[in-house]
Order: sequence, then C-alpha cells, then structure tokens
Amino acid sequence: MTIRKITASGDAYGVGRTIGEAIAETVQNVTVHVEELVALEQRWKGSDYVGQMLAATRQSYPAYIHELQGMADGMGVTFERAFLWSCRGDLRWPDNSSPEIAAGLGESCTTLIIPATPDQPATIAHNEDGYEKFADYCFWISVKPDGCPGFDSFIYPGMIPGHTMAVNHAGIVQTINDITVHDLKPGIPRHFICRAVLDCTSVDAAIDVLKRTDRAGGFHHNLGSTTEGRLVSVEAPASGYAIKEVTDTPSAHANHLVSPELKNKEQTISQSTSARQSRADELLAQGALAEGGPTRILFESNPAQEILRTPDDASDDTNVTLATGIFQLSKDGVSYAIHDGPDKQNAIQADLPLAD
Repeated sequence: MTIRKITASGDAYGVGRTIGEAIAETVQNVTVHVEELVALEQRWKGSDYVGQMLAATRQSYPAYIHELQGMADGMGVTFERAFLWSCRGDLRWPDNSSPEIAAGLGESCTTLIIPATPDQPATIAHNEDGYEKFADYCFWISVKPDGCPGFDSFIYPGMIPGHTMAVNHAGIVQTINDITVHDLKPGIPRHFICRAVLDCTSVDAAIDVLKRTDRAGGFHHNLGSTTEGRLVSVEAPASGYAIKEVTDTPSAHANHLVSPELKNKEQTISQSTSARQSRADELLAQGALAEGGPTRILFESNPAQEILRTPDDASDDTNVTLATGIFQLSKDGVSYAIHDGPDKQNAIQADLPLAD
C-alpha cells in the first residue's frame, strides 16, 4: 500500500481546494465507484432529511462548509455529492441492502490508549480499517488553516478530514472508532463533529463538542492532550455520551459501545468487532505491550481473532487495515509514526512540537 502526502494552508476554502485537487484523480477513479457511496446518493440525494443536516452544519460550522466546498470544486464533484459522502454512517439503510454495502458500513478500527510509564510516554495507537478499494488510495495531510492550530491527519479520498486518526498542533490527538448505534437523527453529521475536534486546544473543549445534542450520529473518540497530560475515551452516540479517563491501565476499543452507561443501547455488534475487542483485551492482560509495544497487538494476525485486517479475513465485514498510527505524547509535543503495514513501518514520521 502507499499513503500519499498533501500539504495545505490558507483560508477554509483554499485548504479544501488544495486537498481536493490533490485527491481528484483518486476520487474520479475510485471513490465515485464505491457501491456504498453510489447507493447513498441514489437513496438520499435531495431529501429533506439531508437538507436538515446541511442546514444544521451551515449554522454551527460554516467554515467547514467552505472547506468542503473547496474540496468539492477541487475534486470536480458537486457540493451536494461531497456532503453526502461525509454523511455516511449518519443515514439509515434498509435491511435489504446489498451484501457489499451491508458488510462495509462499519469501519473496523481498533485503538489502544496507553498511559505513560517511567520508561515510555503516553501513547494512542490505532489501526485505521476501511474498504479494500481504498488501499493504495489514501492520504496523509498536513494542514494549517488561517486562525486555527493546524493538524496532521489520515484522510479518505473524498471526505472531510477528522474521522480517522489525527493530531493537531496544539497537542491534541484524536483517533476514531466506528460504532453502529440505532439512534440516528437529522443533525450535524459526525464527520463534521470530528473535524471540529481538530480545532480544539484542550480535551474539555473537545468533550464540549461531543456533548452537543444536535449530532446526527456518533463515534467512539480516543483523545489525548500533551499539554494537559490527559488520555480520554469518549463513546458519543447521537443520544448521549460516556467519558472515561484512562490514567493507569491500558485500554482497548473496537467498534461497539462497551461503557456501562451505554452498552445496553440498541446497536449492531459484528463478529469482527467482538473478536477484535476480546483479543485486544486478552493481549493487554497477558502483557503483550511489554513484549513488543502497541504493534504487538495491532499487528496481531491470529486467523480466528484478526486485529490486523487482511483481504483474506473471513469475518462479517469487508474492511482491511489501511494504516496503523502510533502517537506518543510528551511534554514537548507529539511524535508519530504511520505504518503502511507490518512490512512497511514508519512510512511517515514526524516530531510535532507545540504551536507557539
């Protein structure tokens, strides 16, 4: 696989336009043909429901609308199309959806939150899993929007940044795990909520975003702050939230609600997420971090409980691991390494000092 790099700066539209132009060829050759996104447009284009989502986003986050407009123009697609792509996961699908769509709706990411020890800095480690079609067609962007801290992020070709793994220049790390909770409603799409977190300068500011009651859907957010020395796990479906400070014991999260406050909400729990959660918890309990660090867990390829997703995985979704990110938080800033699979480690590396 290959992860391509993009640098962008300027006002919101200009940032989006730069990103859009850089990914345009991939969007036209790959994204527009993804069955889920084609069906998304056929089912929801022009609907009042999506119109309510757009109105809510325009009211609360006009800068991100300008950013997406720039992306759409750069990609050579309509704004309506680009907005719909960034609503995936916030819109209901019928029970008779095609097997490919049903299998790919949940992105099978796995995250570890690891508190600091005397020998190691605090770490957030993340497998970013998605459609196999996007392998070789994803990007790492370094962005400095006017008036904002700026951020480095993994992105899918066609969707607004934020809903994968990222670190901003104020020392806030965010990685995302998909959850499939049946509480969707018209409101601000969850991709835009993730994008808003990238402009926050504290964990509390990020949590305030995740507490909004006008969210259309939700994710599980893994948050870390190098300036505050905090690691936080936030499950945030549309109908609530649960916050867990991770202070002493490493924590793993796959793709379903596990907090006592929320685990009884109606949700879809796939075979894959159950297996990965169980295996990650088991490896943590066995001391796997001491054996080989976070990649000892995230590169686990036990066929029955595969955390590193490969094309021949036999579970009930079609996603593969597109990249693995290791974010180490110290008082000086965040150091990160993006691995393009076990055989292509440290494909992208950076030491990101705090912005002045």
